[in-house]
Amino acid sequence: AFNLIFFKNKESNYFMNKSALVIIPKSQFCEEELYGVRSALGNKGVRVIVLSASGKEAIGMRKDKFQPDGMIVDWNRQSGVQGKYNVVIVIGGKGARKSLWDDPIVPQILTDHHRSGSIIGAMGSALVVLVRASLVTGEIPLPKDADSLKELEILNAVCVDVPVTLVNNVILGRGADSVKNFSEQIFHLIESKEC
Repeated sequence: AFNLIFFKNKESNYFMNKSALVIIPKSQFCEEELYGVRSALGNKGVRVIVLSASGKEAIGMRKDKFQPDGMIVDWNRQSGVQGKYNVVIVIGGKGARKSLWDDPIVPQILTDHHRSGSIIGAMGSALVVLVRASLVTGEIPLPKDADSLKELEILNAVCVDVPVTLVNNVILGRGADSVKNFSEQIFHLIESKEC
């Protein structure tokens, strides 16, 4: 029993010095994606910062209200975070098309963190953001919404019917139904990067 407790404490301490940036649409975000990924990371002790374009209270697709920690433009000015984030995730929802697909800052953040070895991820309709930023080199999960699928076809992305894909340090999730698998892949990558 002692070893189990020691391992559990070691594991929780292991993730305590990690930080994650989660970028959401300024409105119409996917609650299941945000809350699922945020709680999975937070439960492991990862410091999670959630930002949107406006930094103002966002309303989800199911009308949940959520107050982000700030604006995307201030990504590098968040208290308690030094340097690069270990993980950067873009969350989807109906609002991703309007507020994230053409955002000029998000691709720069993603590319900068990708080059420095951070784990990069996207879910659902936010998959388009990573493809447009030229950070996807393989197959991606088939999104459930028609607008995202149409845009990905225009971008010549290869979509496959799987919940999650992982290539190097890029994790892509189909959407709300893949949150658990997506989060587990993040933890495996964090652990493998430390070995």
